[in-house]
Amino acid sequence: MTDDDEILFARSGRLGLVTFNRPRTRNALTFGMYERLADLCAAPPSDVDVLVINGAGGEAFAAGTDISQFRGFTTPEHAIDYEATMDDVLGKIESCPLPTIAALTGACTGGGAAIASACDIRLASRDLKFGFPIARTLGNCLSAANLSRLNTLMGPGRVRELIFTARLVDADEALRVGLVSEVLDDADAVMTRASEMAQRIADHAPLTLRATKEIQRRLARVEVDDRDWIVRCYTSEDFREGLEAFLGKRKPRWKGR
Repeated sequence: MTDDDEILFARSGRLGLVTFNRPRTRNALTFGMYERLADLCAAPPSDVDVLVINGAGGEAFAAGTDISQFRGFTTPEHAIDYEATMDDVLGKIESCPLPTIAALTGACTGGGAAIASACDIRLASRDLKFGFPIARTLGNCLSAANLSRLNTLMGPGRVRELIFTARLVDADEALRVGLVSEVLDDADAVMTRASEMAQRIADHAPLTLRATKEIQRRLARVEVDDRDWIVRCYTSEDFREGLEAFLGKRKPRWKGR
């Protein structure tokens, strides 16, 4: 399967539909999928006015980065390059010239949750499970840009609590804290509502939409050097232990180094 098969693009009127297409892995994201998504957001087709991003299969939006890809991480540069690439991908989603709607169903964790957070609007099905359970899985960390984006959406205290406890937010809580705009019964209802909303947005003044997105992005911009902690986490014994434990389906044994 090629990257073009793993992330699909289709037009439906003025709507562009982006689909993560690895349902057997709960749409775990490969590096190629991230790159393809970034390209679509940076230069969307000229004949669409709104992008809707969703996951195939109805059981997951995206369950984070495909963990097996981290086995090649052996140097500080691997860690820095990965997070820099992720920040570039998420930045292109955030600065996409078109409005973006994340249609969330089931698991939306790790990189999937980061993508959803970078979109303009989030709709969810009742089975949503959103979060970053990295404190009990890999022992890595989120970049400053990711934390800033989440702080804006949920508040820094709640973000710390979620990461410290490694729990996942359900649909009711996501609606209550403003993480999602609406909760629908199931995946089909989410896609129907996303299409309706996209068509409505497509009728509105594009410069107003773009100006609002860009000015808000500038207001939230934070310049922080986080490379020391990225290197420390990704090159730690704990990260290697978390990786092998996850792939081996066992509980990691943390050492704090």
